[in-house]
Amino acid sequence: MTTQPQHNLFAANKANRQFDLIAFDWDGTLYDSTAAITHAIQASVVDLGYDKPSDEKASYVIGLGLMQALAYAAPDVPPERFAELGLRYRHHFSKALGELNLFEGVLPMLNALKATGALLAVATGKSRSGLNEVLQTMDLRGVFDDSRTADETNGKPDPLMLHELMDTLQVTPDRVLMVGDTSHDLGMANNAGCHSLGVSYGAHDQANLDACHPMAVVHSVGEMHQWLLARLLP
Repeated sequence: MTTQPQHNLFAANKANRQFDLIAFDWDGTLYDSTAAITHAIQASVVDLGYDKPSDEKASYVIGLGLMQALAYAAPDVPPERFAELGLRYRHHFSKALGELNLFEGVLPMLNALKATGALLAVATGKSRSGLNEVLQTMDLRGVFDDSRTADETNGKPDPLMLHELMDTLQVTPDRVLMVGDTSHDLGMANNAGCHSLGVSYGAHDQANLDACHPMAVVHSVGEMHQWLLARLLP
């Protein structure tokens, strides 16, 4: 029995699969950090002497760029103190880093998706240094083909992050799927003319996700794994 070379298998998959690029949000989608981010936002605001934002308000901004998120979650803090607020946020979040991990099942899912020949990317509201820091602690070498962070381009839901990934990886919008746990992620996909998939186990509830009209909303990493593979394998 002869086997096809891997590049031939990739070509066959590409002819039949629905998407060529899967772009993932990071926090709350692949990385179990929603509670830590919520706490870090709340603690940083209290450090500056202002009222603690509610859990709902602090978690709603996950996925946005840091300064954009803090401005929404803590509107009473004057802009001239945003830099200080950002430093306090990084202090509190960094204390939690050693306890945070990928959601269970994410690494096998990414490896399975990579094996189909599809391109994988990260589109995140984290800073470049913040993303690089967490990626170094994960066994993800060679998994992602590219990434964009909020401090090196426009933040969500502006589509520039996805536009840059598409330009670099030479993929058209109709062949791109954005996967995320917030309306900011799915709104960015809509603004870029891409498809989207919502995940309900992160920062935003089902109603917020449904309002952005994703192709579907999945409720676990296992369900996401099966949904994605069904659209990548012939």
